[in-house]
Amino acid sequence: TASAPEAAAARSLSDRAYFRIRELIVSLDLAPGSLISERELMERLELGRTPVREALRVLARERLVEVYPRRGMFVSRVDVGDLAGLSEVRATLESHAARLAAERATEAERTETDALLAALDVSAAHDERSLIDLDQRLHRHVYRCAHNPFLEATLNEYYMLTLRIWFLVLNRVVRLGDAIQEHRDLLEAIRDRDPARAEDVMRRHVEGFEQAVRRVL
Repeated sequence: TASAPEAAAARSLSDRAYFRIRELIVSLDLAPGSLISERELMERLELGRTPVREALRVLARERLVEVYPRRGMFVSRVDVGDLAGLSEVRATLESHAARLAAERATEAERTETDALLAALDVSAAHDERSLIDLDQRLHRHVYRCAHNPFLEATLNEYYMLTLRIWFLVLNRVVRLGDAIQEHRDLLEAIRDRDPARAEDVMRRHVEGFEQAVRRVL
């Protein structure tokens, strides 16, 4: 059996493979519906077969990869019809997570909230792709501050599925100003320990995104 350090190293490689492949799928770098080649991923990521295979297994559970016996593995297709269902779940769960974050964030996490506010000011003049990167950081921060690992894991999964739809319409959705203001309001509510405001802003943020995407579909 593997020693604890060996097991930790293997886990680290699998995690690295998971995050890299997930990024390729979510950003549409690996096209929806395309056949996945384990060997090409191994070469591209410079990782062995085991971590790549383990990462793909997790991504299949998260519905980003589809496995067909005797046919192979494919990047799951993006169905914009999923947007309503995803938004319905996220509006409920993420607004609750924002409320919990405002109540439970530690002092260190509130300091991190201030750092995100500063990053928001810097990114205000940037493009939609920069906004996506910041949006990811912000949502993950809120999930962590809620201090509920089950809620965090669920929301990360739904967020990734939504993010693929955003990439699909990236050049047509213009929400920069609204989103930045919502981000600012949300972070300030968490920093100021205002659960009701944090919950309300997050709900409006999720619903506003859905409406923006619907306008261009």
